[in-house]
Amino acid sequence: MILRIFQVTTHPGKERAFAEFFHRTAIPLMTSIDGCIEVLPGAARPDHPQEFAFVMVWRDLEALKAFVGEDYESPHIAAEEAELVLRRRIAHYDLVAP
Repeated sequence: MILRIFQVTTHPGKERAFAEFFHRTAIPLMTSIDGCIEVLPGAARPDHPQEFAFVMVWRDLEALKAFVGEDYESPHIAAEEAELVLRRRIAHYDLVAP
């Protein structure tokens, strides 16, 4: 299994618009994707209102690539969120059972 951590920092003043996109579009989309076993969305906290995150568990690399394409190490964003996002970061790990 693959652990994928996606972090977003919004442009100043775009926090509310991104939060709406995050809750109405991104979370429902990610929870509906075949091969994405678990989605843990991280909403912004008051001390860091511009920072959001997703932690996802993918069945395997093939399932992840089926969703994002061969360039899975690139932090893709949807067109409707592009103007809201200042920075994004993506990281992948092999999930280790405790």
